[in-house]
Amino acid sequence: METYAKIVATASYLPEKIVTNDDLAQILDTSDEWITSRTGIRERRISENENTSDLCSKVAEELLAKSGTKATELDFILVATMSPDYQTPATACLVQGKIGAVHAFAFDLSAACSGFVYALSMAEKLIRTGSKKGLVIGGEVLSKVVDWQDRSTAVLFGDGAGGVLLTNEGDYPLIEKEHLAADGTRGSSLTSGYRMLQSPYALESIEQKSTLTMDGREIFDFVLRDVTKSLQALLGEEASSIDYFLLHQANARILEKVARKLKLPQERFLQNMARYGNTSGATVPILLDEGIQKGTLSLGSQQKVVLSGFGGGLTWGHLVLCL
Repeated sequence: METYAKIVATASYLPEKIVTNDDLAQILDTSDEWITSRTGIRERRISENENTSDLCSKVAEELLAKSGTKATELDFILVATMSPDYQTPATACLVQGKIGAVHAFAFDLSAACSGFVYALSMAEKLIRTGSKKGLVIGGEVLSKVVDWQDRSTAVLFGDGAGGVLLTNEGDYPLIEKEHLAADGTRGSSLTSGYRMLQSPYALESIEQKSTLTMDGREIFDFVLRDVTKSLQALLGEEASSIDYFLLHQANARILEKVARKLKLPQERFLQNMARYGNTSGATVPILLDEGIQKGTLSLGSQQKVVLSGFGGGLTWGHLVLCL
């Protein structure tokens, strides 16, 4: 008898501090009208005293509470992040220690804004090959990696985390179709955290910016060209039967253009970027949890939902879920 993964709980956590566009206009040469008209973002959450592992641990604790699961029952913890507390230990290991999941193996997955989609795909395979329960979390504190003097990027990003608890109790396949992809030849379009060679034996050390940098036009074109094309190829004629699309919350104009290219009503593309901005690997799980909380989405309903992430790497990926 084949084993299927099942999402039994969703959760999200956002820092309390709300920073509006008007707030940013006090420290940057920008305005609410400029930001909103170009991105659809009006405010974002910014961490004042919590690191990425703290946000992810709050999500983990909520997932356990909602599902009635003990931390000791978990087999794995996967955290998708591009803003970890450390290079090592992994953020997932910090979460494992904080919640007492002593039997779980744990690791981070770095695929930027595609991270949660990649991680959920990996976790579904873990369930199918023997694991019984596990957490998949996307979490970011991007406020610590952006250049707060660069208005082209500082206005876009926010902090937050979201995730799901998977079990092996599914009655049908959770992932019906998937497509994961990458193109490292265009990796310089979005970078963060560069570290120079600094050993006594290094022949040459090229200094680069370590804060987040992004070629906005290149990313915009990449999404409308490559990401949309791959989504169309994956879905085919099935596109019209998808109940909702949960795409990475990068830019409202991107979602509008993708909907038009797929010839689908905008209402099927859920959005929350106006309140949270771009939280990279956390946007999709936060949006999923919000949809569940509002009743738009329902676990066990067999609704057809597309999760799609795209960003640094360059990476992109799509999952067709049957909730």
